[in-house]
Amino acid sequence: MIPSYRQALDYLYANLPMYQRVGAAAYKADLSNTILLCEALGNPQNKFRSIHVAGTNGKGSSSHMLAAILQTAGYKTGLYTSPHLKEFTERIRINGKEIDKNFVVDFVKRIKSSIENIKPSFFEITVAMAFDYFAKQKVDVAVIEVGLGGRLDSTNMITPLVSLITNISWDHQDLLGDTLQKIAFEKAGIIKQTVPVVVSERNQEVDEIFRTKSNEEQSQLYFASDLWKIDSISEGVYQVQDPSKTVELTLDLMGVYQRKNLGGVLQVVELLNGKGFNISQEAIRIALENVTTITGLKGRWQKLSHQPLVICDTGHNEAGIREVVAQIQAQKFEKLFIVLGCVKDKDLSSVLSLLPVDAYYFFCQAKIPRALDAIELSNRAAVFGLKGEVISDVNEAIGTARKKATPNDFIFVGGSTFIVAEIENL
Repeated sequence: MIPSYRQALDYLYANLPMYQRVGAAAYKADLSNTILLCEALGNPQNKFRSIHVAGTNGKGSSSHMLAAILQTAGYKTGLYTSPHLKEFTERIRINGKEIDKNFVVDFVKRIKSSIENIKPSFFEITVAMAFDYFAKQKVDVAVIEVGLGGRLDSTNMITPLVSLITNISWDHQDLLGDTLQKIAFEKAGIIKQTVPVVVSERNQEVDEIFRTKSNEEQSQLYFASDLWKIDSISEGVYQVQDPSKTVELTLDLMGVYQRKNLGGVLQVVELLNGKGFNISQEAIRIALENVTTITGLKGRWQKLSHQPLVICDTGHNEAGIREVVAQIQAQKFEKLFIVLGCVKDKDLSSVLSLLPVDAYYFFCQAKIPRALDAIELSNRAAVFGLKGEVISDVNEAIGTARKKATPNDFIFVGGSTFIVAEIENL
């Protein structure tokens, strides 16, 4: 019996392995479960147009930008992303509005027998739910973010209008491979027959993998960083130049690293316009200025307060932390405090080696099984000269940092998506 939304979620959490909580044990390295689930639902993934977004970093921000642009241009736009920060319904949205909780209850009731026969992962169920919701709500187009990898990801059931791969860097080596080439091969798995693919950033180590795969699939390949010249003018303001024009765009997603995502997004929009969409320059401008309002995106270089300035960011792998540290160094402050937490299954040494030694650290841990013990994190950080104190609870750590800081200091909170997810009043 599943009479309520909370009981429906409790059922899913209790019965299905969830990668965000338990890690690799929840990862299914094939699409068989998703195929069975979609068949049980009448293959909803074939009933709406879509854009597929993969990549190591930037895929969430890029997905939200694309959804904001399409919505502003007048299209009924679905958006599927993961993981959620505060509430499960954040994963599935139409025109920025989260999935109706009654639909979640109804979906679990309808598919309960299939869940018990197929025994899918939590992620596989959420993908099937998103496809079913978008099909039933008759969206004009849906932006679908890959969960992990690409080739074997549950989202790879769709045949999109355009595929976008943001970048390739180190993450999930235990599942995707221990070289950048192997990781790129998994991401390139979203490239479909004759479907154009955009790669936001060039990377000489892996570019050939994208060329090979796109040739095999007879897909036109676009390296956005070759086609769009984007310079940062000031925080959130960019000069954007392609062969035909130069425009100035303001992006409400802070963090200079968004510059790398912007070219890929703009190239996807150009390709969509070539496929019959009508997305004006004005729609692009308005959407980019209001992404967080339009789509509800949180946790990307998000300002929590002033004096002291408190910023959080979900960056968690080597490339993401490198960008975060560069952004921290661009700030003006007297003292730097960092509230840091990590998960167990990351290459911690590559992250810790990048962090500033002149900061004072508060080592904490999220309330999930995958969280690295805060004391162990402190001990491992000490090897890299990072000093501070252990306060396991995220919000207590932030509160203590605020007490120690003066109005001219800077507090950064991050290291893991799950640390950001536990921030009160985010």
